[in-house]
Amino acid sequence: MIRITDLDYVVGAFRLRITLEVSDGEYFVLLGPTGSGKTAAIECLAGLRRPRSGRIEISGWDATRAEPRRRMVGYVPQDYALFMRRSVRRNIGFGPEVRGRSRAEIGRAVEEAARLVGIEKLLDRRIPGLSGGERQRVALARALATRPEALILDEPVSALDEATRETVCGELRRLQRELKLTTIHVSHNIEEAFSVADRAAVMRNGRIEQVGRMEELLRRPRNEFVARFMRCENVFVGRAIGPGPSPDTTRVRVGDADVIARGRREGAILFVVRPENLAVRWAGLSSAPERDAAALPARLARWVDRGAYVRMELSSFQPLVAHLSAEAFAALMADESSADLEAVIPPEAIHVLEG
Repeated sequence: MIRITDLDYVVGAFRLRITLEVSDGEYFVLLGPTGSGKTAAIECLAGLRRPRSGRIEISGWDATRAEPRRRMVGYVPQDYALFMRRSVRRNIGFGPEVRGRSRAEIGRAVEEAARLVGIEKLLDRRIPGLSGGERQRVALARALATRPEALILDEPVSALDEATRETVCGELRRLQRELKLTTIHVSHNIEEAFSVADRAAVMRNGRIEQVGRMEELLRRPRNEFVARFMRCENVFVGRAIGPGPSPDTTRVRVGDADVIARGRREGAILFVVRPENLAVRWAGLSSAPERDAAALPARLARWVDRGAYVRMELSSFQPLVAHLSAEAFAALMADESSADLEAVIPPEAIHVLEG
């Protein structure tokens, strides 16, 4: 287990303050925008930065003040930091070499790490002639050659093209499961995180806003920052005006419309509706929406085909975004019956935020 407790680190005007636990054998992703403190956090964990206070434990051992080479973590920086004048073999062998291993031990470690990431045929190549994906694998093999207890990956696939990135993420997940290796992976890309993470944390301004499974971060964000980072653009400010039509519901006034939220609530309410949960129909459609669903008048401002779905931007009392399947969008456009649309919000689509 990796346990970071009350870590306090300051660089310039930036202050990092976090507490975090990562279980043995877990693939954990640190998410957040640029400048949120993700890299500073893992560099403290790797021993490249020294915190002012707090405690870092790796497998029960206090590593807070230990030198990087004593921490038994493999670290792959964002730029890979490969030695351009060394062969692939000598790059991979660097870790065991600085730890004083014998030549035979270094050779075995290099061969094993190269086999794990599938680059046995590259061992005698030079770094300048390698592709981005090959360099990434060399950096990963170098981190694994020390047989670390934990692996730290800083934006490991950000420099790769989309197709290669998807392949490498699959390989990282396979390798992590095969080795049962505790892994912390830094990223700002939620699709990337979904492809590898057991759990994730969203960071902002040096602090962790929320920790949980990716589905929880997506469907049940704690606050507006997490919701928007997870690409929920439909954020509403409303006020409870009384009980709803069904038991344990509340009527919430939003703009000139009312919506029904689950649970008993009072006062101002901040809530979100994910774009894929916002239904769209033509105004005046005879078929009634499901029970307690609100219908907000809207007009189509713009639509974009994203392949897996169609993004609809709607003008209402505030801008709204809906994601429809290609089939649902085609059916909607084929059945046009007026110039106006309605955005339909059922109670189960509403998630109330903490603030």
